[in-house]
Amino acid sequence: MRLYSLSVLYKGDPKVHLLKAAYDVSSFNFFQRSSVQEFMAFTSQLIAERSAPGSRASVKEQEYLCHVYVRSDGLAGVVIADNEYPQRVCFTLLDKVLDEFSRQVSKMDWPSGSPATISYSALDGYLSKYQVQTPGP
Repeated sequence: MRLYSLSVLYKGDPKVHLLKAAYDVSSFNFFQRSSVQEFMAFTSQLIAERSAPGSRASVKEQEYLCHVYVRSDGLAGVVIADNEYPQRVCFTLLDKVLDEFSRQVSKMDWPSGSPATISYSALDGYLSKYQVQTPGP
């Protein structure tokens, strides 16, 4: 059971844009990592774009399950995990991250923000904290 991506996006007019993201692509071949990360960023944006404000959904994309939560204020979170990762845990993580993000980052910065301009460093910590360690043989 793995988490691969955790993203915070803003669903404003006219489209969705990424505010901050963390990725764990260590389980992929070194030469695949950048394209896998691009795929996850693109998929997160697309799923957030297609989800209505105030909604939660889980969408299967290739061998991944993408869990999205779009708050009514336009802040959205996407977790990309493998098929075995518990859905309930993903939505608990999204609730926690979006609440914390909205407390730490001014709402005025959301419409124009980008990963380079938003200072919120907790995503990498959450991504590793919520990884399920599988016991060895």
